[in-house]
Amino acid sequence: MEINFLAIDDPGSDRRWQALFQRFWPAYEKWWLSEGIEARPTYWECRKALLAYMPEMIPLWERLVDLAGGGDKAARFLSLYRPPPYLSGCSQAVWPGEEPLLVRNYDYSSLAFEGVIFHSRWLGRGVMGMSDCLIGLIDGVNEAGLCVSLTFGGRRVIGDGFGVPIILRYLLEICETTEQAARLVARVPVHMAYNLTLLDAAGERATVYLSPDRPASVSNSGLATNHQEKVEWHQHARATASVERERFLLHRLTLHEEPEEDFIAAFLRPPLYSLAHDRGFGTLYSAAYRPRQGRLTLLWPGLSWDLDLTGFQEGTRRIVYTTPQNLMHSHNIR
Repeated sequence: MEINFLAIDDPGSDRRWQALFQRFWPAYEKWWLSEGIEARPTYWECRKALLAYMPEMIPLWERLVDLAGGGDKAARFLSLYRPPPYLSGCSQAVWPGEEPLLVRNYDYSSLAFEGVIFHSRWLGRGVMGMSDCLIGLIDGVNEAGLCVSLTFGGRRVIGDGFGVPIILRYLLEICETTEQAARLVARVPVHMAYNLTLLDAAGERATVYLSPDRPASVSNSGLATNHQEKVEWHQHARATASVERERFLLHRLTLHEEPEEDFIAAFLRPPLYSLAHDRGFGTLYSAAYRPRQGRLTLLWPGLSWDLDLTGFQEGTRRIVYTTPQNLMHSHNIR
């Protein structure tokens, strides 16, 4: 198994995004229609939901729809309103040192992963993060020094709301601080349970537990795995070792102090680093976000890749997942 990770800069021309749409749309369209077109909301339902909860995103949504060719299905998909359900694993935690940082593992199927680190200035603010669903993000940082990352919240409930990647994009386009983002996200409906961990340039942190059937809950905890305040989907928690990973992180954060490099290195080993690629929950990458510096370091065993929000440079890394021990090789392609 291998993935080509791409770092793409599209500060305003939108040409690079258009090429990504052409590349990924056939697979996204198939996924979006997997339950039948009647299961998806209409164009006007999508537009109404965006106007009600994320009105600042309307100009961006309309521009991307035009770039996608103006089709009805693409417009509805790009709203990420009531998409099909999907599950992920993931671990994330804030290291509370002199310069706090947010570290995360993304555990998901390689078959449903873009592998694109996208740098943009779509609504006037610089944003850098891992792209998902072409308009959304699964983690990222903005030039105000706010960073955010997601994990699945470990609940079966599905409701009337947005896919969480567009919510992350919204927060990073609009917000500057953890307090502002936590307040804003609490009023946006989400279609499944997710945990968002926030960290800003002042070192303020929070984890927000989102669900479609109950109000958002904000905790000052700086970590999240794949359950919320208690385990509710026991089968999923056992399959992903959610409780074990949470305990491991709590131990490292509360029982002893350790250097930044040791904390990051722990994400590259079990129990945080998952080898379950055959079940769609293998770790595809680790990431360390430094909000004060606007920097992102992507990590794999034996390899790191530094990216800078203010001096962003395009590039490619080919990651080959080659053995049961998850040994990897990498090559710079450009």
